[in-house]
Amino acid sequence: MSARSRTSAPGVALTEAESRLANEIAAWLGEHHPDEAEAAAATLERLRALGDAAFAYPSVRDARFMRGEVFDEGRLVESLLEFSSSSRLLRIPTKIVAMRSFLVAKFHAFSMLCALSADASGGLRDRARGICFSVVSTLIAEAVYFSFLGDPVFSRENKATVALDLIDLWDSGVDLRGLRNFSALSSLWLARNSSPPNFGTMNGNAELLRLTMSLDEEWREFLVSEANSEQTRWALEEFLFGLSWEEIQRIRADLEARGIDAVGTEGVRGYVDSPSGFFGVDQEDPRTFYDFFVERRDACAFRKKLPAPGPAHTLEEIYLKHRIAMELA
Repeated sequence: MSARSRTSAPGVALTEAESRLANEIAAWLGEHHPDEAEAAAATLERLRALGDAAFAYPSVRDARFMRGEVFDEGRLVESLLEFSSSSRLLRIPTKIVAMRSFLVAKFHAFSMLCALSADASGGLRDRARGICFSVVSTLIAEAVYFSFLGDPVFSRENKATVALDLIDLWDSGVDLRGLRNFSALSSLWLARNSSPPNFGTMNGNAELLRLTMSLDEEWREFLVSEANSEQTRWALEEFLFGLSWEEIQRIRADLEARGIDAVGTEGVRGYVDSPSGFFGVDQEDPRTFYDFFVERRDACAFRKKLPAPGPAHTLEEIYLKHRIAMELA
């Protein structure tokens, strides 16, 4: 179903597949856990009401006239290109704020369904988790689009194209370009999750090899194209080890000072400032994916502001921006 048909059809809060899954889980709960079924039904009813309210706002592409001024898609694109991400909130249409709220509510609703269907058959839990991952990927895509708009490497023409993608996302709740890259992003996370790091000599070669063997040709092409990029290597190490660049440097320096060739998981724990990456988190929870991304993104922003050494962008940003640039070339 296209984004445009989605916004004009009745029951637009959820796609047909999402509604069908919600109904299947509700029916299973009604049969096996009636009390939980009632709570789930109430949550889904509120979610649909919020979605209907969000989609009731006019398309952000529609032209609006006020006191002789025109507010349309072109004006919004210009605003996105001119103002920093921290100052855009009061310059974007209300529908955008409403859609963000709906996406967060959608995540929580399907996260609840995922938990309640843990012992159900037919893959209900995995399907619900897949929807949670799609919401997380959409939120990450939004962050990457903002990063793209603020990157001087890209032309204004390409930035304008990405701004239109961002408007599509806000208008429909679906990241049309991201749908093509979602499988790669989720595969990247799942491959990392299935192969916890050995740490060892802290060079990351074993972790990278295991990750690469699990992914497709586009990932290998990305690695080849970025082979000489120190920034990509740093971001990749953070992703592989589940540690900040600063923690990685501290461990390496200490190992060298003490004449130690390798370190194990328990040894690494002593260097970690706070639970992150592979430590102290539930790897099955899609929020872990988002939290880990945000943690690294904020650290990157802090380094750029100081400035300080280390990666200035997350691996997800670098990879998705690489894919977008390839598509726009």
